[in-house]
Amino acid sequence: MSKVLDDRRYTEEHEWAKKEGDAVVVGITDHAQGSLGDVVFLELPEPGKKITKGKTFGVIESVKAASDLYAPLDGEVVEVNGPLVAAPEGVNKDPYGAAWMIKIKPANASAFEALMDAAAYTALLQKTAK
Repeated sequence: MSKVLDDRRYTEEHEWAKKEGDAVVVGITDHAQGSLGDVVFLELPEPGKKITKGKTFGVIESVKAASDLYAPLDGEVVEVNGPLVAAPEGVNKDPYGAAWMIKIKPANASAFEALMDAAAYTALLQKTAK
């Protein structure tokens, strides 16, 4: 079973979100990186870009497939993990830590609470594994 952390929220598209001050840090889950395989390329938006919940904010490519990255919340990108873009294989090593992708300033802070908690995400993984 993939690792799921209790200190963050999740989307059905396998992105995670974690509050950090006024910002929300976003990355992909352990399940997502495991499904992708070896990550070889990452395309992320520039700071200042407005993103919309459920819409694509970037692209991740592995030796197996290319996948879109989906915004968990409406907001504005305030920081991008430049070192990760330069060394995208880091996604496979530490998806919940050093491999965060973007930080956003949410348009509506309460929208964070509407995302799945760890228990709901774990249930989703169990349901899709069958």
